[in-house]
Amino acid sequence: MQQSNGYIIGYTAGLTVVCALVLAFVSLLLKDRQDANVQREMKQNILSTVMTLDDKADVEALYTKRVKSYLVDANGDKVEKDASGAAIVVEKLPTSFVADEYKKSVNERKFPVYEIVNENDPNKTDYFVLPVYGYGLWNNISGYISLEGDLNTVKGVKFSHVGETPGLGARIADAEIQGRYAGKKLFEGPEMVAIMMQKGENGGGSASIAAFKDNPHAVDGMSGATITGKGVNNMLAEYFKQGYKNFLLNKKGGNKAASL
Repeated sequence: MQQSNGYIIGYTAGLTVVCALVLAFVSLLLKDRQDANVQREMKQNILSTVMTLDDKADVEALYTKRVKSYLVDANGDKVEKDASGAAIVVEKLPTSFVADEYKKSVNERKFPVYEIVNENDPNKTDYFVLPVYGYGLWNNISGYISLEGDLNTVKGVKFSHVGETPGLGARIADAEIQGRYAGKKLFEGPEMVAIMMQKGENGGGSASIAAFKDNPHAVDGMSGATITGKGVNNMLAEYFKQGYKNFLLNKKGGNKAASL
């Protein structure tokens, strides 16, 4: 039996509405689980900058035992309350917090700090993990940089991206690329220098590690991914020469930088 155009249009519209409602309901039903998975991934990324985690690792237990977190401002001072006067709990902030703060000028942002305490002495901090955020070739890039107790030497990094070119800029998420940053330095004496990925590449693997082993502020680049490399450099320079600089100087016992 042939149906009228009006019937077909009405049936299609009704089916679309029903499907949309079902999808919205399922999304709402799964939201808590999705949020928990995102939080777990974030905690895993923080921990993975300082330790190797296998598939059986209890991320939640490790994080609870080893991590202390708080916010600082561009002056390096702790921010303990929000605009309403309520105490800030970093773990209760939205996972988009760093991305949201990135939309502000550097001197207006708040910066999370994660201290990884000693396994046997919770009063001793072994590492500091600092989130960073920026823009690559096609979209946003982000990461976590862990520093040794000297607040100068990089322990490890964890980079991620939204949409860099596969096999090129997307390699910032590869362990081999990230391993090039281990042992590099942020400071040259009292001066903040940050770390720069160089243009071009020296073959990857051990060749890339060896290429700048005598330069504490340079890492080998990525062949065919110059713009993504510049994005990483700009991201690190912005967060360490400006955002986290006063916090690091305060912790190291130095003087604050001039007002931003």
